[in-house]
Amino acid sequence: MRIRYLGHAGFQVVIDEVKILVDPFITRNPSTKLRLDEIDKSDIVAVTHNHFDHFGDSIELAKRDSACFVGIYDTVEIAESNGVENTEAMNIGGTCVVRGIKVSCVPAIHTGNPCGLVFSGHEGTIYHAGDTGLFSDMRLIGELFKPDVAMLPIGGKFTMGSQEAAIAAELVRPKAVIPMHYNTFESIRQDPTLFAELLRSRRTDIKVIIMREGETIELGVE
Repeated sequence: MRIRYLGHAGFQVVIDEVKILVDPFITRNPSTKLRLDEIDKSDIVAVTHNHFDHFGDSIELAKRDSACFVGIYDTVEIAESNGVENTEAMNIGGTCVVRGIKVSCVPAIHTGNPCGLVFSGHEGTIYHAGDTGLFSDMRLIGELFKPDVAMLPIGGKFTMGSQEAAIAAELVRPKAVIPMHYNTFESIRQDPTLFAELLRSRRTDIKVIIMREGETIELGVE
């Protein structure tokens, strides 16, 4: 699997050679240095909810790449009303298959018709929590999908903060966790190393990967 961090809650992941773009927020992002023409062509554009900092550039990029737009039903309706033709709509508890990748829609506690998304292929499974507070049923997400990587918000105020995210990681129990949704705005200023320290203090063996905007990592199949 390959993961590129696009800043805020945006990622481009590659599983089984399928490129998946999640929550691309580039052009209105006040802290990014990336441009849309630096984002690789995607096969799937997935959005966790319809707030501007997650819906972002999803419509433009889905149209540009003729990608399949995937998300919760209400969010997909917005994309379709803006001219996106290739779509897959789900709701909480549902799964669709696009280009051989299973995309599952799981709960998130937030506003804006939120969900988390789980992407599963032969090379592994990634859980993108979207914007959410901490909830105990995250344990079931871990039990059902056994994600290799979880992307969890740590910014506080609008989502979990570092302390809650450390508990969330322990509930989900991925092999690795990537903190996201912090430092884009002053109101969500956080030090991700604090999250890493809090998770270590819980005596888990979960690896914390703190990514820089634009950075790409590769994770081997075990």
